[in-house]
Amino acid sequence: MLDEALLRPGRLDQLIYIPLPDLPARQGILESTLKKSPIAPNVPLSFIAQKTEGFSGADLAEFCQRAAKAAIRDAIAAEELKAGDDGMDDTSGEITRKHFEEAFGGARRSVAGADLAKFDQFRKKFDPVYKNAATGDGCMIQWPDDTGLGGGATAAADDDDDLYA
Repeated sequence: MLDEALLRPGRLDQLIYIPLPDLPARQGILESTLKKSPIAPNVPLSFIAQKTEGFSGADLAEFCQRAAKAAIRDAIAAEELKAGDDGMDDTSGEITRKHFEEAFGGARRSVAGADLAKFDQFRKKFDPVYKNAATGDGCMIQWPDDTGLGGGATAAADDDDDLYA
Protein backbone atom coordinates (compact mmCIF):
# COMPACT_ATOMS: atom_id res chain seq x y z
CA MET A 1 0.00 0.00 0.00
CA LEU A 2 1.49 3.29 -1.11
CA ASP A 3 0.29 6.78 -0.33
CA GLU A 4 -0.89 8.57 -3.48
CA ALA A 5 1.56 11.41 -2.73
CA LEU A 6 4.48 9.02 -3.22
CA LEU A 7 3.22 8.19 -6.70
CA ARG A 8 3.37 11.75 -8.06
CA PRO A 9 6.04 12.51 -10.67
CA GLY A 10 9.49 13.08 -9.24
CA ARG A 11 8.97 10.91 -6.15
CA LEU A 12 9.10 7.28 -7.24
CA ASP A 13 10.34 7.66 -10.77
CA GLN A 14 9.22 4.27 -12.02
CA LEU A 15 6.72 1.71 -10.91
CA ILE A 16 7.28 -1.62 -12.59
CA TYR A 17 4.72 -4.39 -12.65
CA ILE A 18 6.28 -7.82 -12.97
CA PRO A 19 3.67 -10.51 -13.59
CA LEU A 20 3.89 -14.05 -12.28
CA PRO A 21 6.14 -16.24 -14.43
CA ASP A 22 4.56 -18.10 -17.33
CA LEU A 23 5.37 -21.74 -18.14
CA PRO A 24 8.73 -21.14 -19.90
CA ALA A 25 9.79 -18.71 -17.17
CA ARG A 26 8.85 -21.19 -14.43
CA GLN A 27 10.88 -23.90 -16.13
CA GLY A 28 13.82 -21.51 -16.44
CA ILE A 29 13.57 -20.57 -12.76
CA LEU A 30 13.49 -24.25 -11.75
CA GLU A 31 16.48 -25.05 -13.96
CA SER A 32 18.43 -22.08 -12.65
CA THR A 33 17.61 -22.79 -9.01
CA LEU A 34 18.50 -26.48 -9.32
CA LYS A 35 21.47 -26.21 -11.69
CA LYS A 36 24.01 -27.24 -9.03
CA SER A 37 21.76 -29.86 -7.45
CA PRO A 38 21.86 -33.56 -8.33
CA ILE A 39 18.42 -34.36 -9.76
CA ALA A 40 17.30 -37.90 -10.48
CA PRO A 41 17.07 -38.54 -14.24
CA ASN A 42 13.38 -39.48 -14.00
CA VAL A 43 12.38 -36.02 -12.69
CA PRO A 44 11.16 -33.86 -15.59
CA LEU A 45 11.41 -30.19 -14.64
CA SER A 46 8.99 -29.37 -17.47
CA PHE A 47 6.32 -31.40 -15.65
CA ILE A 48 7.03 -29.60 -12.37
CA ALA A 49 6.80 -26.26 -14.19
CA GLN A 50 3.33 -27.24 -15.44
CA LYS A 51 2.23 -28.15 -11.91
CA THR A 52 3.40 -24.83 -10.41
CA GLU A 53 0.98 -22.48 -12.20
CA GLY A 54 0.50 -19.34 -10.09
CA PHE A 55 3.82 -19.69 -8.24
CA SER A 56 6.08 -16.65 -8.01
CA GLY A 57 9.84 -16.92 -8.49
CA ALA A 58 10.28 -16.87 -4.70
CA ASP A 59 7.65 -19.61 -4.32
CA LEU A 60 9.56 -21.77 -6.81
CA ALA A 61 12.87 -21.16 -5.02
CA GLU A 62 11.31 -22.17 -1.69
CA PHE A 63 9.80 -25.27 -3.32
CA CYS A 64 13.24 -26.31 -4.65
CA GLN A 65 14.84 -25.71 -1.24
CA ARG A 66 12.24 -27.94 0.41
CA ALA A 67 12.95 -30.74 -2.07
CA ALA A 68 16.72 -30.38 -1.58
CA LYS A 69 16.40 -30.40 2.21
CA ALA A 70 14.27 -33.56 2.01
CA ALA A 71 16.99 -35.21 -0.10
CA ILE A 72 19.70 -34.16 2.37
CA ARG A 73 17.65 -35.48 5.29
CA ASP A 74 17.25 -38.84 3.53
CA ALA A 75 20.95 -38.99 2.66
CA ILE A 76 21.93 -38.33 6.28
CA ALA A 77 19.51 -41.00 7.51
CA ALA A 78 20.91 -43.48 4.96
CA GLU A 79 24.47 -42.71 6.09
CA GLU A 80 23.59 -43.34 9.72
CA LEU A 81 22.12 -46.73 8.81
CA LYS A 82 25.17 -47.69 6.74
CA ALA A 83 27.71 -46.53 9.31
CA GLY A 84 27.64 -49.94 10.97
CA ASP A 85 28.00 -51.85 7.69
CA ASP A 86 31.05 -51.63 5.43
CA GLY A 87 31.46 -47.83 5.67
CA MET A 88 31.13 -47.42 1.90
CA ASP A 89 29.00 -44.53 0.64
CA ASP A 90 26.76 -45.65 -2.18
CA THR A 91 23.87 -43.27 -1.55
CA SER A 92 23.28 -41.01 -4.48
CA GLY A 93 22.02 -37.94 -2.65
CA GLU A 94 19.89 -37.10 -5.67
CA ILE A 95 16.66 -35.16 -5.41
CA THR A 96 14.07 -37.71 -6.45
CA ARG A 97 10.39 -37.65 -7.29
CA LYS A 98 9.67 -38.55 -3.65
CA HIS A 99 11.45 -35.39 -2.48
CA PHE A 100 9.56 -33.20 -4.93
CA GLU A 101 6.28 -34.81 -3.85
CA GLU A 102 7.16 -33.97 -0.25
CA ALA A 103 7.97 -30.40 -1.29
CA PHE A 104 4.58 -30.13 -3.04
CA GLY A 105 2.97 -31.04 0.27
CA GLY A 106 4.34 -27.87 1.84
CA ALA A 107 4.27 -25.70 -1.27
CA ARG A 108 2.15 -22.58 -1.32
CA ARG A 109 1.34 -19.73 -3.64
CA SER A 110 2.21 -16.43 -2.00
CA VAL A 111 0.11 -14.33 -4.40
CA ALA A 112 -3.64 -14.86 -4.15
CA GLY A 113 -6.10 -14.21 -6.97
CA ALA A 114 -7.44 -11.13 -5.18
CA ASP A 115 -3.90 -9.76 -4.98
CA LEU A 116 -3.41 -10.33 -8.71
CA ALA A 117 -6.60 -8.37 -9.45
CA LYS A 118 -5.41 -5.56 -7.18
CA PHE A 119 -2.01 -5.46 -8.91
CA ASP A 120 -3.69 -5.38 -12.31
CA GLN A 121 -5.84 -2.41 -11.23
CA PHE A 122 -2.70 -0.69 -9.93
CA ARG A 123 -1.00 -1.33 -13.26
CA LYS A 124 -3.94 0.06 -15.22
CA LYS A 125 -3.97 3.18 -13.08
CA PHE A 126 -0.26 4.00 -12.98
CA ASP A 127 1.37 2.45 -16.05
CA PRO A 128 0.70 4.84 -18.94
CA VAL A 129 2.04 2.46 -21.59
CA TYR A 130 -0.26 -0.33 -20.41
CA LYS A 131 -3.16 2.08 -20.00
CA ASN A 132 -2.76 3.50 -23.51
CA ALA A 133 -2.36 0.05 -25.06
CA ALA A 134 -5.43 -1.28 -23.27
CA THR A 135 -7.69 1.65 -24.12
CA GLY A 136 -6.25 2.48 -27.53
CA ASP A 137 -5.54 6.01 -26.36
CA GLY A 138 -2.26 7.62 -27.14
CA CYS A 139 -0.73 11.01 -27.08
CA MET A 140 -0.81 12.44 -30.58
CA ILE A 141 1.46 15.45 -31.10
CA GLN A 142 1.27 17.71 -34.14
CA TRP A 143 4.92 18.26 -34.97
CA PRO A 144 6.00 21.25 -37.11
CA ASP A 145 6.99 20.65 -40.71
CA ASP A 146 10.60 19.80 -41.51
CA THR A 147 11.54 23.35 -42.56
CA GLY A 148 11.76 24.34 -38.94
CA LEU A 149 9.71 27.47 -39.53
CA GLY A 150 6.39 26.01 -38.51
CA GLY A 151 3.10 27.11 -39.96
CA GLY A 152 3.19 30.69 -41.29
CA ALA A 153 6.48 31.83 -39.75
CA THR A 154 8.55 33.54 -42.43
CA ALA A 155 11.61 35.75 -42.32
CA ALA A 156 11.52 39.16 -44.00
CA ALA A 157 14.40 39.48 -46.45
CA ASP A 158 14.48 43.26 -46.53
CA ASP A 159 14.11 44.01 -42.82
CA ASP A 160 16.41 46.98 -41.93
CA ASP A 161 16.44 46.10 -38.23
CA ASP A 162 18.06 42.71 -38.81
CA LEU A 163 21.27 42.67 -36.77
CA TYR A 164 22.74 39.63 -38.51
CA ALA A 165 22.35 40.73 -42.10
